[in-house]
Parts: sequence; structure tokens; C-alpha cells
Amino acid sequence: MTQDNFRHKGLRKQLTQAIAKKGITSIEVLKAIESVPRHLFFESSFLEFAYEDKPFPIGCGQTISQPYTVAFQSQLLQITKGMKVLEIGTGSGYQACILAHMGAKVFSIERHRDLYLKAKKNIANMGYRVQCFYGDGFEGLPTFAPFDRVIVTAAAPFLPEELLTQLKTNGLMIIPVEAGGYQIMHTYKKLSDGTFTDQEHGEFRFVPMLADKDNNK
Repeated sequence: MTQDNFRHKGLRKQLTQAIAKKGITSIEVLKAIESVPRHLFFESSFLEFAYEDKPFPIGCGQTISQPYTVAFQSQLLQITKGMKVLEIGTGSGYQACILAHMGAKVFSIERHRDLYLKAKKNIANMGYRVQCFYGDGFEGLPTFAPFDRVIVTAAAPFLPEELLTQLKTNGLMIIPVEAGGYQIMHTYKKLSDGTFTDQEHGEFRFVPMLADKDNNK
């Protein structure tokens, strides 16, 4: 297993400083970015790219998100320790580990079997406790609902109503929704009367959110 050495820690510190300059102000988020070794989610031949503030392919047509984007979504979640968080799109497991480091109880769904298996291994190697599921993100996890927070890490073609129903009152869902070649990041908040507020946070680019499980992977 690749080690986490002083060089890696120094590169993480530089990355954390860079995303702070881009507007990330949450101390908890910045601490998590500086603490979780992103290079351990990469194949060894690509380690040199791990601490660039860029997305990177991880197979199955998916990417590990740009660190700034991970930090931005994490900051919008307003996590406090012990919150139940549903993540749609486990990917490499990096975002889940960031949230777990912040004290969240993370439930994460991945539709690509290869990525699901790799992410489970990555997360276990990190020592974080995340419950991983192989399934359809559009369906969420009704058995474990309601959740304090829902985070979607892929471009939703429409607003998944099923995920909104799995939020607690005053819960938040952070989701990038397709807007024609790019996505608009949204925060939906569930009010006590069952309605939702919607706040927009600008343009982003994600890989598409796809329905059902990829049974060939």
C-alpha cells in the first residue's frame, strides 16, 4: 500500500491553502481536505496528479471530483458531528471519507460494481466507517431514511423527488442539476410543512447521474 509521507502532507497543506483562497471558509472542511490522503484513491502510476485541484478519471466513465468541488459541496452541507448523510455516487470513496472525517454517519450508493468494490476497499484502508451500497442512486435508501443531509455527486438530469422524501425536516440536499451542457448547484431545504426552498450556487460540471445498477461492471 502506498504510504502517506511528509511530502504528501505538505502537498495537502498547499492544496488546502489553494482552495481556501478560492472561497472555502469552513474550518472543518479545510481540516478534512488537509487530513484525508487523496493520493491513496489513485492508481500508483497517477500519484503525481493527486494534489492538483482538478478532477481525474477513476474508471467506468467516472471521475474523482476536483478538490475544490468536494470542499464546496461539503461546506454547503453544514455538517455537524453525528448527522446521517446519504451520498449518491460513491466513486472512489474520497468524498465519503471527507464527510466521515467531519463526523458524519455516511451511507453511500454506487451503481458501478467495480467502483463500489474499490471504494469499499479504499474506505476500509483509511479506517473510516462508511456504509456502502451497490444500487440505484435515484432510489436512495428508504430503509435507512430519514437523513439529515443528502449529497449528489453526479449531474442529475432532473430533480429526484424520491431523494427529497428521504430528508428530515430542516434537512438539506446538495445536488448539481443539468442545465444544458453544465449543471447548476442547488441546495434544497425541507420545511416543516413538507415544502422545499431552493438556493442556487453557480455552474459546475459533473459526470452524468445514471439510473439502475450497472450489472455488467
